[in-house]
Amino acid sequence: MKAVVYRQYGTPDVIRIEEIEKPAPTDDEVLVAVKAASLNAYDWHFLSADIFLIRFGEGFLRPRNTRLGADISGRVEAVGRNVKQFKPGDEVYGSIGAFGNGGFAEYISVPEKALAPKPTNLSFGQAAAVPMAGLTALQGLRDAGHLQPGQKVLVNGASGGVGTFAVQLAKWLGAEVTAVCSPRNLDQARALGADHVIDYTREDFTRSGQKYDLILAANGYHPLSAYKRALAPKGIYIMAGGTFGQIFQAMLFGKSMSEKDGRTVGSVAARISQKDMLLLKEAIEAGKIVPVIDRSYPFSEAAEALRYLGAGHARGKIVLTMG
Repeated sequence: MKAVVYRQYGTPDVIRIEEIEKPAPTDDEVLVAVKAASLNAYDWHFLSADIFLIRFGEGFLRPRNTRLGADISGRVEAVGRNVKQFKPGDEVYGSIGAFGNGGFAEYISVPEKALAPKPTNLSFGQAAAVPMAGLTALQGLRDAGHLQPGQKVLVNGASGGVGTFAVQLAKWLGAEVTAVCSPRNLDQARALGADHVIDYTREDFTRSGQKYDLILAANGYHPLSAYKRALAPKGIYIMAGGTFGQIFQAMLFGKSMSEKDGRTVGSVAARISQKDMLLLKEAIEAGKIVPVIDRSYPFSEAAEALRYLGAGHARGKIVLTMG
């Protein structure tokens, strides 16, 4: 089978599409013929090692795991003898990062708990755009942010993969939503259901005087002190994306900053949850949320897709489609 492989950290120029051995499912695994995969900042971090701590887990000089791709959709080709939930021919989607990545390939074999039935009203490409970004937004709002109906929620970075899901999910969960994005994305944010939009080139929401019960930062370009200034007295800030410095600051100082004045500083990273993927499927089939796809590339142009991802200006998700 064909798969994207990288054997050194760097730019998309280091990746290759190579012929490798097709996997066979173990007793507890599902073999999926991948029809589409989506790109995440997660993939860029593993490729470039721009967050230096990645080298400590993945290999200091070169990656131990040479495969990329955490989000997939496709059709079940075979199942192990212990698999109960799926059968050959089923259409599925899932997030496989916890099981070694490898979604940028023609086939992948993963535990059944990494998968859920594909939303029936989505194409394979649309479905592949959902898992990691959708789970991050849902778990950031509901679990880390403890979102309650009627609260005021601000989504910073509302035009990216996580942000577009966060705006829709916050509305679905009953919040009054403010979206912060660039001028070209204001209409998109309104169309996704935002009650208010802020053009970050014209207004700094951290200095407007408006207070929010929950801020989810899918793009964390403000310092923590600025985010706290925009929080209500018992407000919660959740970091879902940002630079290494901002991630490190939230990890190192979040707890101490939370304890001083009642405001809470935290972060979220998507965890694999079949239950939550089924919840996202339900919301999608009910028309409550829809994946926003900026660009779709054929598998042969994986390097170009990664290059566009690295530029940091995607409006929604970037998808790879198999032949």
